[in-house]
Amino acid sequence: MALSTARSPSVTRRTIRTGQAQVASVLGTAILRGDFPTGTNLPCEADLTTRFGVSRTVIREVMKTLAAKGMVVAKTKIGTRVAERLNWNMFDADVLNWRLKIGIDRSFMQSLFEIRQALEPAAAALAALNRSDEDVAKMRAIVATMRAAGHTHASFADVDLELHLAVAAASGNPFMRAIGAIIETALTASFAISSPVEQPERQRQSAIQHEAIVEAIATRDPEAARAAMMTVIGEAVRNADFNRASDVVLP
Repeated sequence: MALSTARSPSVTRRTIRTGQAQVASVLGTAILRGDFPTGTNLPCEADLTTRFGVSRTVIREVMKTLAAKGMVVAKTKIGTRVAERLNWNMFDADVLNWRLKIGIDRSFMQSLFEIRQALEPAAAALAALNRSDEDVAKMRAIVATMRAAGHTHASFADVDLELHLAVAAASGNPFMRAIGAIIETALTASFAISSPVEQPERQRQSAIQHEAIVEAIATRDPEAARAAMMTVIGEAVRNADFNRASDVVLP
């Protein structure tokens, strides 16, 4: 008996989701790069289906995705128009990842650190008030991993991110955890320039500075936790070297 050529529903859904993600990434990156200036229309649905080789359903779902991120607005009889930049959701993980792809200049990097300075010290202070013993044990274990030798840029960035996310989680405020994408993007960008693992003394100092955050949280000292977090972010700002001759930090 001949095998059926029909795809199972699960395979079809997976293929559609993959197609949506790929098309959304290409269009989202193009919008961020300025290929489609704000106020202009994206190509029509028929053109996009031909360009990407996907169905109209996929294109419609992509437009819904971009609209949910504040990047486009659909208008009846007008088409899908690129929204003003101030409407783009820059807290969105996809938007930040697409921004990384095209490069981050000093201005954007500075904006990342400014939002970190506004939110993360507050998260650390809240963590000092709301943390559990389990939270403290977890954060101390992360610091121990941070101290370990043999880190790569990527592995140190991962453990650094893990600690900052643990602090946000310990704050007890669910909105603080939502800044994870901002922290991750800032760390990725700054480590692309200069990582503590390049100099053992800098790695040791970074671990000490992060440990100060944890110990202030452990002793339930919100002001010390706030100050320790400001020190860590301030060090990251200095390491990012905003006075470089080139305005381009990444890619």
